[in-house]
Formats: sequence, C-alpha cells, structure tokens
Amino acid sequence: MLEHSDFQFHFNPNKCEECGGKCCTGESGYIFVSPKEIAVIAKFLELDFDAFCQNYVKKVGYRYSLLDIAKGNGIYSCVFFKDGICQIYPKRPKQCVSFPFWDYYKEHFEELEKECIGVVKK
Repeated sequence: MLEHSDFQFHFNPNKCEECGGKCCTGESGYIFVSPKEIAVIAKFLELDFDAFCQNYVKKVGYRYSLLDIAKGNGIYSCVFFKDGICQIYPKRPKQCVSFPFWDYYKEHFEELEKECIGVVKK
C-alpha cells in the first residue's frame, strides 16, 4: 500500500493490472508533459525529440500534452495506452506517476473511488 500524509486514502498499485487502465482512459483530457519529460520519453522510444513531438504531443496554451486517441462512445485513451498496457510506463510523466495523489481528489474522493479500485479510505 502506498500512502501520502496529505491524503485520506491509501493506494494499492497491485490493483492496476486488475483494473484495466481506467486512469488511462475516459473523457478527452490532457496528459501534461514538460520538455524534459518529452526528451526522456523520446529517448526511451528511440525517437528524435522533434519527431516525437510531431507525432505524440500537442500544445495546450503554454504547456504540452501527450495526445489522446478516440476509442468510440466518447471514450479516449492516452496514445501510449495499448492493449491494456502503458507502453512508456518506466518513463511515464509526473502526472501519471503521482496518480491518484492529486490535490483534486482531496475534496472529490467519491469520484476517485468510482474510477480507481486501488484506493481505500484510511
């Protein structure tokens, strides 16, 4: 179990395989990445930085996001979530690493509980 002192829940990462990647799918949204994270992921995939950006990144205001892909029925997934597996898991962005310990869920635990079978209220 993982826990964070600022949160009123624990997280069991062993549930991730059972879940099927609900945190990687859902409504269209943003998977924010920094230029440094982009460089790390591009290197991991053995791609040139510019080629990686052209194929997998969109600019959102002054920030960058990995692309999401429409799966049908209003469901989207991260471009790197394929066949129930994150293709960049060892080098995934901070936003993904820090899930489910996002400030939003301090006040919206009920939403998180519906999405993530790995969280348990303390």
